[in-house]
Amino acid sequence: MTSLMKGCTVTKGTGSGNFDPSTARLNRRGLLTAAAGCSALAFGLGRIPLSGSAASAYQGITQTLVIDLATEPAKLDPATIYDVDGWSVIHSIYDSLVQYGPGGELEPLLAESFTLVDPLTYRVKLREGITFHTGEPLDGSAIAPSIAHILDEETGSQVAGNFSVIIDTITVDEMTVDLKLSAPAPWLPAQIAAWLVMLPPSYISENDFIAAPVGTGPYRFDSASPGDRIALAANDEYFAASPKGQPIAARVDYRFVPDATTRVADLLSDTAQMVRGVPVDQIRAVEQEGDQVAQIPVSGCAFVRVPTDVSPYSDVRVRQAVNYAIDVQSIVDALLAGDGRRLPNLFVPNGLGYDPGLEPYPYDPEKARFLLAEAGYPDGFDTAIDMTVTERPDLVDAIVAQLGEAGIRTTVNVLELALFNSSDYWLGTDPAAAPLRFVTWRPLFDPHTLLSLVISNTGFLSRHDNPTIQTLLDDFSMEPDPETRAGKGRALGVAMRDEPAAIYLYNLTSNIGVSDRASDWTPREDDYLIATHRA
Repeated sequence: MTSLMKGCTVTKGTGSGNFDPSTARLNRRGLLTAAAGCSALAFGLGRIPLSGSAASAYQGITQTLVIDLATEPAKLDPATIYDVDGWSVIHSIYDSLVQYGPGGELEPLLAESFTLVDPLTYRVKLREGITFHTGEPLDGSAIAPSIAHILDEETGSQVAGNFSVIIDTITVDEMTVDLKLSAPAPWLPAQIAAWLVMLPPSYISENDFIAAPVGTGPYRFDSASPGDRIALAANDEYFAASPKGQPIAARVDYRFVPDATTRVADLLSDTAQMVRGVPVDQIRAVEQEGDQVAQIPVSGCAFVRVPTDVSPYSDVRVRQAVNYAIDVQSIVDALLAGDGRRLPNLFVPNGLGYDPGLEPYPYDPEKARFLLAEAGYPDGFDTAIDMTVTERPDLVDAIVAQLGEAGIRTTVNVLELALFNSSDYWLGTDPAAAPLRFVTWRPLFDPHTLLSLVISNTGFLSRHDNPTIQTLLDDFSMEPDPETRAGKGRALGVAMRDEPAAIYLYNLTSNIGVSDRASDWTPREDDYLIATHRA
């Protein structure tokens, strides 16, 4: 993973030479290799020449595709979506200036180029000839109001603070805009990829764009049935050169089915053609019925957030003890079919700052009990953990059982996703909120979002304050040179391992059930389920 340096540019291209469509098929029990290798379109030194023709529109259209997701977006506002199911819908309708492509490299999407002119200026040059679903042409006038929507207090975006570094937008020409910053922000392109989608200026000023969203994406919003589904129609005018790929269906129905077994049943009965989160113990059944399971390494991790602002967790020995108390690898092997490795911190393989040589906590229940006794808890203590209805209860039950063996008696609270993600629950200002939180977080190609929101002492969702870690985190966030920044990330990772901010668990793998009708779908390492084929 790299970031931007002064004079570095990301430019548009066709993807030729970086992605082999012959590998973009789903293999039974096989790992999709659609994202193998690094994209030459990524942020790097110099400008990539625009040789070769743009990819032609994909022709393998099926009529209707039904995709079962675990959760329904609370509302279709791109600035207030924080989970992969919501992003799957949002990024089908909208496009960002840049996106994560194969190998976790940032690549241009609506931008033709995205250049760091100096430490306080990013220059965005938009592609020409793109239109919103209303027919309104995309030009530089869309950038400022799209940023303003995220920053608007009435929007209530949890990531507004990360975009407040943009203090002005300067129009260079009709298709080119400079983003002026208050401080160096090498992490900003990663935020843009997730949240800064382009909104049509005239439409959003006169319409309820959240109820009837309009973007430039591969699918248009058609209708919504709250509690059941959101229906999209293919955008026939979607630009052929899009690295997001082309629609594989004339219509996509996203259905919201919380229960994983029900989602699998939908796949087997052809009620759905793609389903999120096939349990590992049901993969064989899916394959025996002739469907397929794509097992995709995701740039993300699972962890249990541990606060520092409340006893007993304010004592570092207790935070160390809970890490020693969990046999993470046995959980991965028993419940995840071995798909994952124990992590020493919140940095993930192939992500910025990951250190493959840093050892994670070993499973040592005796040391856990010793540290608890040394901290004044020889008989353990009572605590609680929050989780969402979308996570697997058996994983949390295994963690709770092992904490119990160390003397930590833990109550589990299962919450709806919207309540779990509310700031009152993250910050513990709601008296019903538990101190511990079981979390899965992706993407983590650049971990700034997670670190700035949850670990920084100024984070919107943070209950963590550690002066040593804060100094290293601030240094990591401000460093413009990518290699130096990666080294500072590794140093931060050591401090986070030694003085834990969480119970560090494992990196993520996504199991997507797919029928033959969706076999041309191209997977993504950011775990969005977007019904497109990338040639």
